Amino acid sequence: MAATHTKPKLHNAMWPGLVGKGGPGAEPPIDLDTMLNLTAGAQVDGTKFDGVDLFLFDPHVSIDSSNDDLARLADKVRSKNLMIGSLVAPVWPPTGGGSAMGSDEERKAFLTQVRKACAIGRKLEDLGVRRYGIVRIDSAASPAEWAKDPAGNTKKIADTFRQAADIAEDIGERLAAEGEICWGGMHSVTRNVELLEMVNRPKTVGFQADMAHTLLFTMGYNAPDDRILPERFDWSDRQTLDEALRKMTKALRPWTFDFHVAQNDATVKGSGSHDKTGRHCLPFDPNGKLDIVRHAGFWLRDEQGTLERKFDHICWDGSMFPNAVMTEPKTWNDVLGVMKSVRDAHGWD
Repeated sequence: MAATHTKPKLHNAMWPGLVGKGGPGAEPPIDLDTMLNLTAGAQVDGTKFDGVDLFLFDPHVSIDSSNDDLARLADKVRSKNLMIGSLVAPVWPPTGGGSAMGSDEERKAFLTQVRKACAIGRKLEDLGVRRYGIVRIDSAASPAEWAKDPAGNTKKIADTFRQAADIAEDIGERLAAEGEICWGGMHSVTRNVELLEMVNRPKTVGFQADMAHTLLFTMGYNAPDDRILPERFDWSDRQTLDEALRKMTKALRPWTFDFHVAQNDATVKGSGSHDKTGRHCLPFDPNGKLDIVRHAGFWLRDEQGTLERKFDHICWDGSMFPNAVMTEPKTWNDVLGVMKSVRDAHGWD
């Protein structure tokens, strides 16, 4: 029988109740109370979720929340026997931010959202409901825009991230940049490493790894020259897949501050500001290409297989599922079961 561990803590992301919801032709958002109740209600062999990660955007948590708003949020989360971990800063133009490689005004808007998010993180710590976690950012720009001047735009993003690092350090937070094929300058393994090295703030600005998104790095979506898997890859060739994932995690793991457990079927979709992004799958989707528990170990263990114990918590990220799936308790029991299996295989006490 696999060992049962207590660390890292198991979190559920709340933003799947918002991402892809609302707007013309889309299903309505799922409110935060419902997402919290579904998370708190999940249970597998006596194990429950330890906490949640939050998107700081209405209608869940306003980036302009008052101290009283945050106190009410803390009481609500605490009443569910949950903690708060990582926070997503709304750095994109549609959510009040701006491109990290844009005009002075756009970059100022980006940094304003980072400052507000870091301040919320600190306040939640003061309220006793947050003890760990990062503030998530990305370039808030598309690969197509970035490609108009790769060198110049990467330099601009790095400069913006360094300014964001100054803000985070002053407040006592760390930032994790989410690598995803839809974010310019962060759309491949090579580009993420290049950017993080250029930022050169390894204690403050790191990488957020999401298993669904990073799988697509190996396929070269939006960056064919940086693909790791061969073209027309045969997914039954598990040895070649493992080799590609090991190469990717070797490059990115040293920078990784925050880790998302997820599944992906190796297809992409695009919508709005997301030029192309990974198609999250439910944990037991037969089309899923990852062995979730085993491949999570590529991120949680070093090259020799030794646990790195870098993460106080890990989070499930699964977005754009239908509301009927999202509001089904079995969905979250299945997710929790996989998260528990990851911790049993790669956790500690």
